[in-house]
This record gives sequence, structure tokens and C-alpha cells, in this order.
Amino acid sequence: MVELADIFRQYGPAYRAQYGERMPPSHLQAMVAIEACRTEILGGHLYQCEACDETVYSYHSCRNRHCPRCQHDAAQEWLEKQQAFLLPVPYFMVTFTLPAPLRTVARSHQKLVYNLLFRTAAAALQQLALDPRFVGGQIGIVGILQTWTRDLRYHPHLHFLVPGGGVARDGERWLPSGQNFLVPAQPLSVLFRAKFRDALKKTGLFAQVSSTTWTQSWVVDCRPVGTGSAALKYLAPYVFRVALSNNRIHKLENDEVTFTYKEGESGKSRYCTLPAERFIHRFLQHVLPSGFVKIRYYGLFSPGNRPLLHRVRLFLAGSASTSALSLPAEPRAEGAAQQTDLPCPHCGQAMTLIRSLPPRKPP
Repeated sequence: MVELADIFRQYGPAYRAQYGERMPPSHLQAMVAIEACRTEILGGHLYQCEACDETVYSYHSCRNRHCPRCQHDAAQEWLEKQQAFLLPVPYFMVTFTLPAPLRTVARSHQKLVYNLLFRTAAAALQQLALDPRFVGGQIGIVGILQTWTRDLRYHPHLHFLVPGGGVARDGERWLPSGQNFLVPAQPLSVLFRAKFRDALKKTGLFAQVSSTTWTQSWVVDCRPVGTGSAALKYLAPYVFRVALSNNRIHKLENDEVTFTYKEGESGKSRYCTLPAERFIHRFLQHVLPSGFVKIRYYGLFSPGNRPLLHRVRLFLAGSASTSALSLPAEPRAEGAAQQTDLPCPHCGQAMTLIRSLPPRKPP
């Protein structure tokens, strides 16, 4: 089975030799980390089975958030920690898409544009929800940034998970939305466009954008997604999913990479074949800037609103016994997960930790 790391190890050095001076540090860091992941370069541990003398080298993972191997189980862990945010109301998914004329600017100034995208989309949704014709109160938002299409093309957009209702201005009442309606998408699109335009004017990038961008329709979608649990399960894959998982890589042949993807409308599986260099470029354009936060909480779910969210849960539960709010904890350090009862791949008996393996410098 071909993995992303195999492609990077084989073609990464030549790619960096050609484009390295123009690559953002985050792209270089991601490539090097993925190439070294679970190899002797990062060190690890040596285990031995006392029953059959089988030895196993267990190397450390790179923990890079764009590595397909390291992010495989992270979504489930995040999902379990989000239970503190669940409310017993219908939920909605609101998606904001950055229009095509802005994507060239966004690709070159990712951190600035992505921050504007988050800020203006959240502000537009919160403002419209405050209108008494719709919700009339303060809503909660969990926002996730995604930058790719199924075939790895550049397509920045936000998924906002929103409970159906909000808190009244007095903070003492829950104002439910309709079962199948939160806010109208068209007015939300117009408001989002205006807020993004005004925010971009305060930067040096506004002149780089065609004036027709501000008159065309911007895509905003708002739809019901069921209960909080169902909504979180729907959203969880977007949280830690990388642009391409290893199981979608079909083959590496004749310096070309073939991977599978599903068509959005038909749901049919298709193949996309790209030269290795182009494939690496298409993957790397989805590597986020260092330190960029791709999961954000607004309104009722923001860290400063813990007491208010706790009261809302009491309102909705109708019981003072509702458990206290706790925000998601930090991920556990990988070193704490190493155990000496690792099953032997040969006989199944518990293996014994023999020694730690120090990291080695790459060749």
C-alpha cells in the first residue's frame, strides 16, 4: 500500500530543491514531519516477546496535524470531548464558501484571509440570528475551516455547527428556532459579503480583488442536521481530516500518483491521476499556517460564556442536577500512551519494553 509519506520521501527532496526558497515554512515543516513519521529518525521503543523472542520496533509519530497517519484516531477523541457543548435541541449546519475571485489572494495570504473569513462569517450569522424575526437571541457556534474539494482543489469554506435557538437578551430564557429553519440563507450571504468587503478594505489586499466580486452572489448554505449528537458525528471528520487519507491513494506508477475521490452529486468513485510534483503541490496548498486555529467557538460556546451556557443547559434540561460545563481538554501527550503489554504480532502474548530508541538524524 502506497502512503503519502512514501510519495514525499521519494519525490520530496527534488520538490524542495526546486521550490524550497518559495515554500512557506509550514509547508516545509509538514513535508519533513510526514517523511519522518514512525521511522527511526524520530526514535521510539524496542519491545520483545518473552514467549517467542519476537522483537518489535515502535517508532514515534510526527504528530503533525496534516499527517494522515497521526490524525486517524483524533476525530473520535475530539468527538468524545464535545459532549459538554451538546444541547437537547435541533442543530443546523451553516456553510460559508469563499468565492473564486478571492482564492488567489487567500492562497498567498492564508492566515490573514482565513481569519477574516472566520470573523466576518461568525459576525454575520450572529447579527442575523439576533433579529427577532428569526431567533432573536445569542446563538452558539462551533466553526471548522476546510480548504479542499474531494479531488484536492483549493476551495476554502467554513462549516458552522449551530444549535436551533438562542439565549434572550436578559440571559434568562431560551428562544427556540424552527425545526427546519434557523436564518434565511440569501440575506445571510449578502451580510457576509458586506462584512468581508469592509474588513478587507482595512488591509492592503483590497485592490487585488476585482470589483465584480462584491456584486456577485456568495454561496451560503443553511440546513438542519438533526440532534446534537448526530450533528457532531457529521462534523467530527472535518475536524481532523487531512486533505487526503492514505486509503485513498490507489497507486504510484511512472512518476504519477492516482487517488480516488467521490463525485459530489452522484456519489460515484472516480480516479484522479497527477504527476508526482503536481500532486505534492495540490496537497501542500491545504497545509495551514503554523499556529493557525482551525476550530473556533463563538457566542454561547465561546470560553467567556461558560456560566451562561451552563444556565442554558439547566433551562433546557429542567433540572438542577445537570453536570457542570467543561471545555475540551488538551490532547494527551503521546509518551503517556506507551504500554508494556503490547501484543506480540506473532503469538499474541504480551511484549516487554526493552529500551528506548533515541532519535536519529536523517541521512
